[in-house]
Amino acid sequence: MLLHRRTSIGAGLVAMSLGCGPAMAQDASRITSVILYPGSATVERTARVVPGMMRLEISGLPANFDPQTVRVDSDAGVRIGEVSTKDQSRTAASNARESAIEEKIQALKDRQAVLEVDARSAQMTAEFISRLGAPGEKPAPLPSARSLAETIEAVRRGGADAFGRIQKVQVQKREIDKQIRALERDLARLKSGANDVRTIAVGVSAERPGEVRVSYQVNGAGWRPAYRAGLDSAGSKVLLERQGAISQTTGEDWTNVRLKLSTGQPRLSPQGTEPRPWKLSLLEPRSGTVSGYATNLAAAPAELRSAKVDELRQEAPIEVQTTFATEFEVPGTVSLPSDGRKLTVSLAKLSLPAKMRLRVVPRLDAAAVVTAEAERPEGVWLAGDIQLYRDGNYVGATSWNPQASAALVLPFGRDSLMRVKVDRAKDRNGSGGLIARRNEREVSDLFTLTNHHKTPVELLVLESSPVSTNDQIKVEAKFDPKPTEENWEERPGVVAWARAIAPNQTLKFSVAYTIGYPKDAAVAGLP
Repeated sequence: MLLHRRTSIGAGLVAMSLGCGPAMAQDASRITSVILYPGSATVERTARVVPGMMRLEISGLPANFDPQTVRVDSDAGVRIGEVSTKDQSRTAASNARESAIEEKIQALKDRQAVLEVDARSAQMTAEFISRLGAPGEKPAPLPSARSLAETIEAVRRGGADAFGRIQKVQVQKREIDKQIRALERDLARLKSGANDVRTIAVGVSAERPGEVRVSYQVNGAGWRPAYRAGLDSAGSKVLLERQGAISQTTGEDWTNVRLKLSTGQPRLSPQGTEPRPWKLSLLEPRSGTVSGYATNLAAAPAELRSAKVDELRQEAPIEVQTTFATEFEVPGTVSLPSDGRKLTVSLAKLSLPAKMRLRVVPRLDAAAVVTAEAERPEGVWLAGDIQLYRDGNYVGATSWNPQASAALVLPFGRDSLMRVKVDRAKDRNGSGGLIARRNEREVSDLFTLTNHHKTPVELLVLESSPVSTNDQIKVEAKFDPKPTEENWEERPGVVAWARAIAPNQTLKFSVAYTIGYPKDAAVAGLP
């Protein structure tokens, strides 16, 4: 097995023997398997060799992969020698789809040229007719006619035909322009970005017939994790389906290839970061800040793009757990053109026992959210988009990061049968301390939750209490009842109450905060 610095992925296979003249046999290499990673792919090509062959050439390949990632191995009885590559400017399309679109564009442009000739001919006729009897012009010879009426009718028909033809040609040219622009957009999506083609030459020595396999790492291909989750509230379980959205724009179509999806990340640096000295220094206060806090921080919402996705219906993939990654071997073969279209593959379906709870954050939202918590299955779970269903009804889609918590926590939409009310019980600004050298801000809120379900439900009530980041700011917090958990999920200041609530029962939660700070100071984030 050899690792080479320069190589290429090929379409043609040339066998050259040792004879006096370079006797050639032409064959074809083909892509036989692909391992897809999030953002890249390892493509493997296979070529057949026979005894007496000294050299294999795989040519006409897009030069858009890293030659240093090329790896060559062979069957027993076939030895690999020197590997070299050569790049040259591309003069033709890199695949059949690009070539077909380029031919259509050229045919439309040829039609435009024919129409242009027709338009010029009609224009010449119209100009001739317009000069008949024009003032200051020497009249053109009148066509022979028995009467003036016949001559006038001939001129009228000729003018109508000429100008009508010009208008018709203009309409046809506009339609052709639209078709050309649409095809050019399709062609731009297909192109891999490689202006050169690459040829790889492999020295071989075969004692018996066998195969040579060339693999390489290429960008412009990959898969994105996606999920579909359905909550069965009666059975307290979650049906979770793992999916993979795959696409590629490598410049070569994949036809009937073996496909494997991996959670590995070869695009990331294999070397971890080194620790660096942690240095502290004083900074002068900047304008636009209050007590060290920026006053104009904003988070821009991420834009969600929707794309038409084709689904691949087939047998369930085989899941393989390696030491550091999860791999899915897709049964059978897959064909995927190099036009950027997305193909969805179902990877695994799991039925997980779940604990259902209503999560409420009263200060921020007056609606409860249905959540389901399940133990994390083995394997690597990457972040991705998820579609959510509750008791067979679609409730929405969101981005989901399974790594955000120790267990798998999934939201399943809002619950309209849990009434949430927030009342301000106390709101006071004052002073405190010796001779009133400090300001005090005192607030107290009452959260009232009423269950209108016909069955008991589990509640998780969350509250973000103020957290001081300065020794001169003192915070005193009082909760009634006492929270079940403080610093919930290791989030500073977030407290949680886990309670069961019976049908038509009302629960009350009281929160009170007293915040003290220097008399002449301004504090960001006061309630």
